Amino acid sequence: MSAQPLQTDGDVVYYLYGTSDFVTISFYIFITIILHAVVQEYALDKLNKRLHLSKVKHSKVNESGQLVVLHLSSSAWGLYIIVSEGYVSSPSSLWEGYPHTNLSFQMKFFYLCQISYWVHMLPELYFQRVRKEEIPRQLLYIGLYLLHIAGAYLLNLTRLGLVLLVLQSVSELVFHWARLLYFTNENNQRLFNVWAVVFVLTRLVTLTLAVLVVGFGLSRVHHQTFHVEKGIFNTLPIRLGVLLALCLPQAWMMWRFINFQLRRWRECQLEQAARRKVVGAAGTRARSQRREPGHHENGLIKSENGASPRTRKIRSP
Repeated sequence: MSAQPLQTDGDVVYYLYGTSDFVTISFYIFITIILHAVVQEYALDKLNKRLHLSKVKHSKVNESGQLVVLHLSSSAWGLYIIVSEGYVSSPSSLWEGYPHTNLSFQMKFFYLCQISYWVHMLPELYFQRVRKEEIPRQLLYIGLYLLHIAGAYLLNLTRLGLVLLVLQSVSELVFHWARLLYFTNENNQRLFNVWAVVFVLTRLVTLTLAVLVVGFGLSRVHHQTFHVEKGIFNTLPIRLGVLLALCLPQAWMMWRFINFQLRRWRECQLEQAARRKVVGAAGTRARSQRREPGHHENGLIKSENGASPRTRKIRSP
């Protein structure tokens, strides 16, 4: 398909995707690398020098700092597009009129910037000198974002993909902001509780929208076929594949989240039990100290063996 603009609806210009997007993405990758370096040098490096963190925490601060900038801009920008395109007032527009091949400038620019950012993260693993044991986790993280963003773009599910990406960006923004506050002061952990609530709500809303749009909405639209030239990818196997691609990661993340919370709860229980033992031992020592030799009991003075001291009789000379 061509990436040339398509003139419709008077002065409104819509765009298609095509092979020329590779050139645009390549250019945006260089822009993203420059912006990444600016944030690193003028914000994160100064923060790391002020905090004097270890190497492990240093890399985590860099990761969270970069992702805070990304998810803050993504959530604000994506929310603006959702409101301006009218997806909030008309949720059925997420599946009606499929395939959504004609993209507004804001929508197309948003997707190309997202793809460029996550592609540029691959060489950043080398430039940031990420530890070898962290590379598999980072590759999985980057791969999941690229799979879902590029999949929504190529399958013409850009409206659904935009809403789900905004939800994910809000959840990630709260988490990485909470982690930055934790590294500045380890007593700042309240925002993690907010993130836990946002995380669970994001998973529930994502699963609900996926089933509603892909499972019910697309199954009732007019085009029920597979046609590459027209951008129609609306067959039962494709819909099932999209549902699995959306639901399995959500279930996996919820499973990890529940295991983490259970492990944290067990650790808290063990800490509280240890504290109770320490307090009990301290109370026992305090009671034993009160019963030292010569202490008062029932109004009498006890000697070392616990007997009341008796007055010695003085013999007459």
